[in-house]
Amino acid sequence: MRFEVQNGCFAYPRGKQILQDISFLAEGGTVVSILGPNGVGKTTLVKCMLGFLHWKQGQTLIDGKNAAAFPEKELWRQIAYVPQAKSVTFPMSCEEMVLLGRSAYLGLFAVPGRADREAAERAMELAGVTHLRKKSCSEISVGELQLVLIARALAATPRLLILDEPETGLDFRNQLIVLELIERLAREEGISAILNTHYPEHAISISANTLLLKRDGTNLFGPAKEMLTPANMRETFGVEVSMREEEIRGRRYYSVIPIAIS
Repeated sequence: MRFEVQNGCFAYPRGKQILQDISFLAEGGTVVSILGPNGVGKTTLVKCMLGFLHWKQGQTLIDGKNAAAFPEKELWRQIAYVPQAKSVTFPMSCEEMVLLGRSAYLGLFAVPGRADREAAERAMELAGVTHLRKKSCSEISVGELQLVLIARALAATPRLLILDEPETGLDFRNQLIVLELIERLAREEGISAILNTHYPEHAISISANTLLLKRDGTNLFGPAKEMLTPANMRETFGVEVSMREEEIRGRRYYSVIPIAIS
C-alpha cells in the first residue's frame, strides 16, 4: 500500500489553524513515526487521516486514490486503527474483542463465521495473545490489553496500521513487546505502520521515516535519523538534548537525554 497525505490543513470552526501543509508518505511495509509537543495536533492528524475529521485543504491518498472515495467497509479492510489502551470494565473476552476486528467483513446482524474465526486466531497468534483468549478484557493488564487491541486490528487483515501512542503507560517489558511486534509486522508481514509516539528513541529504533510537528504549525518529514537531531529536537520541543548511539548484540541503539529547557 502507498498511503499518502498531501498538503493537509485543518482548523476547528472558529479556531486557529492546527495543521498546516502536512505531507508525508508510508509505503511498502515501512514504519512512520509522528512526534511533536503536547497540543500540537498529533491526535487531530490521526483523526484527519482516518476520515473522522475532514481536511480543510489537502487530501489523504491510498494507492493514488482519495481515501474519501472509498466505501467505508472497503476502507476499513485496508486500514486498521489501534487506540491507546485504557482499562475497560465491560465483560468481553479477549477473543470476542479480537473478533470485533472482523466488523468490516460482516453484515449488520451477521454472526462471525469460520473465515472470521480463522482470521482472529491468526491475529492472536501474531500478537502473542492466544493464551488470553478466554480472559475478560477487564481482568488483564494494560500492556496485555494493548496487544489484544493490536490483534483486533490485525483480524481485519489490513495493509496499514495506525497506532495512537501504543507504548505510552506501559512498563519497559511491554514497551519492547509492542515495538518489536510493530517492527516484525512490517518486516515479515509487509504491514505498514504509522504511530504517534512521545519517545524519540522508539522512533529512531523502528521507524524508516519521521514526521515532526512543530508549535509554529510547520513540520519536517524524512528519514528518522536525519529528522531526530539535537537541532531539530531543540526547535520542535524547546529542549536541549544529548543523543547517544551504541551497538549491542549487533544492533544499533539510541538514547535521547534531555539536558535543559532552551
